[in-house]
Amino acid sequence: MNEQTATTAPVVRRVDTRHRYEILVDGERAGLTAYRDRDGQRVFFHTEIDDAHAGQGLAAILVEQALTDVRTSGKRIVPVCPYVAKYLTRHQEFADITDPVTPEVLTWLDAQLGR
Repeated sequence: MNEQTATTAPVVRRVDTRHRYEILVDGERAGLTAYRDRDGQRVFFHTEIDDAHAGQGLAAILVEQALTDVRTSGKRIVPVCPYVAKYLTRHQEFADITDPVTPEVLTWLDAQLGR
């Protein structure tokens, strides 16, 4: 079995122009979590990790740092993305800044994304 080891710790960055946080491994994008901002809320709707980096716990690192950034920026979390929603059930430290996913939010998100 050929095990790859990252030479540096993964880096998470917010890319406002693309409405997402990206996780970089050795300088290359390994995944992302996408959002749209609505009033004081950051609505997360999609998280993905590239197949080449699956199974390394990168999604958890990415989402944890993204949610910490949301807290720092004074916004609230709306977890439309199933992965983010699942993460939040296991990490109650974000419960105080998490808002429910409502039909209104979903309608708004569909309009934002042109769906």
